[in-house]
Amino acid sequence: MEEEITKKVRQEPARKNLLKPGLLIAVALATAGCSTLFVEDTGMTSSPGAGPTAATQAASAPPEPASRPAAQPPSMLAPGAGPAAAAPGSGADGTGTSPAAAADNVVALAPSAAAQTAESANAFPSAPDGTQPAAPQADLWDRIRAGFRLPRFDSPLIAAYARRFAADPDYLMRIGERARLYLYHIVEEVEKRNMPLEIALLPAIESAYHPHAHSRARAMGLWQFIAPTARIYGIKVDWWYDGRRDVLASTQAALDYLQKLHDEFNGDWFLALAAYNAGEGGIQRRISENRRRGRPTRYQDLRLLRETRHYVPKLMAFVRIVSDPAAYGITLPAIPNAPYFAEVDAGSQIDLAVVSQLAGVPVPELRSINAGFNRIATPPDGPHRILVPVDSKDALVDRLSRLPDEARIRWRRHHVRRGDTLGEIAARYGVSVREVQRANGLRGTLIRAGQDLLIPISSQPFSLRTAQAAAAQLAKAQTAENPQTAENPPAPGRTKVEHRVRQGETLWGIARRYDVHVAQLEEWNSISQRDSLHVNQTLEIWTATRFD
Repeated sequence: MEEEITKKVRQEPARKNLLKPGLLIAVALATAGCSTLFVEDTGMTSSPGAGPTAATQAASAPPEPASRPAAQPPSMLAPGAGPAAAAPGSGADGTGTSPAAAADNVVALAPSAAAQTAESANAFPSAPDGTQPAAPQADLWDRIRAGFRLPRFDSPLIAAYARRFAADPDYLMRIGERARLYLYHIVEEVEKRNMPLEIALLPAIESAYHPHAHSRARAMGLWQFIAPTARIYGIKVDWWYDGRRDVLASTQAALDYLQKLHDEFNGDWFLALAAYNAGEGGIQRRISENRRRGRPTRYQDLRLLRETRHYVPKLMAFVRIVSDPAAYGITLPAIPNAPYFAEVDAGSQIDLAVVSQLAGVPVPELRSINAGFNRIATPPDGPHRILVPVDSKDALVDRLSRLPDEARIRWRRHHVRRGDTLGEIAARYGVSVREVQRANGLRGTLIRAGQDLLIPISSQPFSLRTAQAAAAQLAKAQTAENPQTAENPPAPGRTKVEHRVRQGETLWGIARRYDVHVAQLEEWNSISQRDSLHVNQTLEIWTATRFD
């Protein structure tokens, strides 16, 4: 049987992954009846599944030249509904195949005797006195390994995915670099609930630790929630803020959901994980089907849809890599066993460009750890918590306490001209009509020529371009208040030069002229390569070359 399964896995029809690094494309797998959005912008098919109730996973497995398993159609049902594709059909698995044919597609995950004993007892290994050992580790990976408690399986799928992970060390390195921002917090929360630390690695399968990952099923974030399920578990989703991308809110909700599933399936983590992917209703139907036929009801005994059959093996393959990376010739990026970010309560709405300047944190980094904010400001009604690197917290708290209220948010005055409409004005500034109405106390859309309107610029989408003006303005104010700060350049040993942009110039050309990198120009001026340069715009450049 094992030889037949291995042969079947190896001879599976090729699903060639034609992605090239850096591309963000959607691929329709018509032969599988599936639509999956590949969102990993690093060359991997990170079509992170819809997490709870929407199974469109692809983030976990690096591309293989000729054997990418096809995903199943995504499900957008709320918890309990199960995947739509799992509805009873002419075959046992709802796919229209006969029971005999469906049995050929079942992959038997054969646990060891010790694993079977641990699973049947629904208990995790612990110290003789019932406590968990608490030896401090310097590296977070060591801490995670020490907390592994799920039974291990021998499965052709696990082995195949482990080989595919190991075949792309660059992909694993990118996963590790992204995880560096969030993984310590996730591990802390998983340990608080006495869950096995394999659960902390689930976002590697769901999103490759990319908070902006999204699927065609509209699942989003590290844990890949769809909006209806997110709201059930208390995640706020609106125009200003999407908690599915917030590491704090989404991690709490995901662990709440996983704990519910764990309890619902009598402490069986593998059934809980399958239900996280496919919906508990679908898994319950498979269990009921096996009971009617007198068959075992463990995860490995169920006839599951392809996506869910591959879901747990992907996770366990990644666990296998983390358990012993050297055995696969892999070196994982070191992650300190210490918090990366700290939480600061801003108290009220604040422009994130202002926070960037006060905390001394570049806007891109601030955006990465505050991915829940859709705009360049915290929502008017909250949350107003800001995450910043740990070593920036004290400075931010101190400077926030001295920040005038009028400096917290940016506004622009617009003088209404003949022919202007509220919709056109809102579109011009990239804000919603509702926000313009709210800012000016308007109940309708009627405006008159000569009228002045306040435009809340911070309601624009969170981008480097909209952050630039606020950051520069605040920097000038701080320099005027404390002149000696101008003597501390961001690049020691370099001289500050102000360059006035001329017609036709580009960031690349300017960087080449001053012998600096484009990335440095972006950081020094809070701009992006996607932003348009304007004639007479002034750029600050710290160069080691003299320009007299």
